[in-house]
Amino acid sequence: MSWAGSEDIYLSTSLASYLDTNAVLEGACERVIVGDLYCDIPLGLYVIRGENVVLIGEMDLEREELPPHITRVPTEEIRKAQKVEKDASELKGTMRKRMEFLDLD
Repeated sequence: MSWAGSEDIYLSTSLASYLDTNAVLEGACERVIVGDLYCDIPLGLYVIRGENVVLIGEMDLEREELPPHITRVPTEEIRKAQKVEKDASELKGTMRKRMEFLDLD
């Protein structure tokens, strides 16, 4: 499906009408990407307050949107990868604070 020309204006106008309006998303999912891994985690039904909407758009499910080197993994595996990434980030922050403490300029 291609959205070109005058259809762009129609699509933008129709989606813009949802800004500052509460939205109900059915079959919502969260795409979590950690390194070269990703997982689409089903969220179900979501009600979003319009004042929290910054950007809204449609996804073309027929179009591949991720680079080919990204691998889809189960939810459990992406959660483990998130924890490893978080732990590494916290360790890096701790080490940075220790190094700043030792800085004797």
